[in-house]
Amino acid sequence: MSDLLSPAARKSAAEVEEPHAVGAEDEPLYESRREIYQQSVKGRLRTIKWAVLFVCLGVYYFLPFVRWYRGPNQPDQAVLVDIANNRFYFFFIEIWPQEIYYFTGLLVMAALILFLMNAVAGRVWCGYLCPQTVWTDLFTTVERWVEGDRRERMIADSQPMSAAKAGRKILKHVLWLMIAWWTGGAWVLYFADAPTLVKDLATFQAPMVAYVWIGILTFTTYSLAGLMKEQVCLYMCPWPRIQAALTDQYALNVTYRYDRGEPRMSVKAAAKARQAEQPAGDCIDCRQCVVVCPTGVDIRDGAQLGCIQCGLCIDACNSVMTKVNRPLGLIAYDNDVNIERRREGLDEVYPIVRTRTVLYVAMIAAVGLVMLYGLMTRSFTDLSVLHDRNPLFVQLSDGSVRNSYTVRILNKRPLHRIFVLAVDELPLAKLTAVGVTTTSGDWPVVDVGPDSTREVIVHVTAAKPADLPASSRVTFRITELGSGEKVSVSDHFISR
Repeated sequence: MSDLLSPAARKSAAEVEEPHAVGAEDEPLYESRREIYQQSVKGRLRTIKWAVLFVCLGVYYFLPFVRWYRGPNQPDQAVLVDIANNRFYFFFIEIWPQEIYYFTGLLVMAALILFLMNAVAGRVWCGYLCPQTVWTDLFTTVERWVEGDRRERMIADSQPMSAAKAGRKILKHVLWLMIAWWTGGAWVLYFADAPTLVKDLATFQAPMVAYVWIGILTFTTYSLAGLMKEQVCLYMCPWPRIQAALTDQYALNVTYRYDRGEPRMSVKAAAKARQAEQPAGDCIDCRQCVVVCPTGVDIRDGAQLGCIQCGLCIDACNSVMTKVNRPLGLIAYDNDVNIERRREGLDEVYPIVRTRTVLYVAMIAAVGLVMLYGLMTRSFTDLSVLHDRNPLFVQLSDGSVRNSYTVRILNKRPLHRIFVLAVDELPLAKLTAVGVTTTSGDWPVVDVGPDSTREVIVHVTAAKPADLPASSRVTFRITELGSGEKVSVSDHFISR
């Protein structure tokens, strides 16, 4: 009967029956690293991983070179973080520092999408889309291309150092460093015009900060993807700990179907057991699922922290099942509920649409619609007013009272614009702007350059302060000449 227990249950039972003889004080404080020699594998999920890898790396490395025309005197790089001018460009979208809340919305949406992915298919982000996974996969491919597959690397590492072995090691690390260097170089291209910066980098005329960041990112990419690999997933990344608290019994995870695979035995032993009508599992204990795992996990031991849900063990197991003429899917994306349902002879269920996923989709849609509405209705003009505090007001010789303000007009369009500055809600008020001589009627006319901000010191004078309360509401309004676009903001007028 113990053969039908889950691997985790059998492991726990064994620990109870055969406790460790070594005292706790003799146990190491941490587990020593085991070198993982990952074997290559072919299959449907491996093909999907290749496609995701090429798409992700292609976008990352070449997106800075994509052009997008925005008009004269505007940058034509499709995606650009223009720190010098405080802009972020994403194709037709231009984000100003005052609109940083859009990035907050993107972060919220990213978190919710991650939660949704976890609710549907566990750590599928880790297995396919995580940058650590993508670059580690690329580095492992280079390692396999230079030093051979799993068997060749194991044999070579067991032998003493030779000229040929040293040459292969050096070539591998040189290629790793080249990839890491281009990774760091591609990152800085998002912060300046890519073709120009590439030329400046090649001729050593680029800013020192660019070389510094390329060096930092080269070191981190080489270390994390080349030297540390699975250690990042096992010990550094917080997501495995977080997702364990977010998942439920209906989430699809890479699962060893022990109800079908146990008890394990060889092909011949299983055939004899079936002829004798005795229990025989489909698992032949070939360990192919282990040797293809990038983190060295034995999925047959149940859900584990190190499993990134990449599905390579599924491809490996399916190839073995094909060879031994057994049904595919001994290891598959499955949920915890189906194992019990199969034991009871019930149909399998895959409820992707359930309360949890519907709520996540609804929240993602809500945040996305709010952001879209904000983008579609946002103004390309902004106005802010700051009341001078010292003094709050000045009593003039004719008995009138004057308040001073700093008015800031923001023009988000790539062209010169002219605005008429006026005040409302303050009877018989006059407005003058320091340094502005052009007027329209009684109001000053302020011109603002393209994609720029202009600050103007203005004086507001009330002729009869006795008719006003100590603090009155005053509204500043700017009206663009030509289009008639208006923006207003309110402040206070202090009279006594």
